[in-house]
Amino acid sequence: MTAADNTLNDWLRDAHAMEQQALTMLKAQQSRLENYPEVRKRITEHIGETERQAELIRGCLKTRGEDISAVKDTGGRLMALAQALGGIFLSDEVVKGSLVSYAFEHFEAASYRMLIAASKHVGDQNTQRVCEGILAEEEAMAQWLAEHADSVVDTYLTREAQGSAAAKR
Repeated sequence: MTAADNTLNDWLRDAHAMEQQALTMLKAQQSRLENYPEVRKRITEHIGETERQAELIRGCLKTRGEDISAVKDTGGRLMALAQALGGIFLSDEVVKGSLVSYAFEHFEAASYRMLIAASKHVGDQNTQRVCEGILAEEEAMAQWLAEHADSVVDTYLTREAQGSAAAKR
């Protein structure tokens, strides 16, 4: 196995940990979003996509004769848990959650772009195809968040001005 293959394997393990982090963040948001049904619905859909993405990355690793990293996965989940717990204390949790989700989707998209390039470099067409499919889903989620940012902010600010407890979540 070449150094590039080893690096690709490491990056795939990182991607799996990233998806585990995303799952923890998304599930925390989903559990608390009580008053934004459209956002909650899309997050629920993306949880399903993210679970499948993690499975696909595990499959790529298995095909390459490798396995996930429990240490990296645990680290990703712990970072997401800390972030989720911090959101509980924010008065504008839905807005901050949308902001973090938007940024994280772009981080994921950038990661998959690098994985695609690395897969091409080592000639792993299967991993390349898998990562291209995941990239499209991450970009679609980022686009959805961008398209709904105005609505989320408007709803939040309107509810906040009314003194509604429904504004936060």
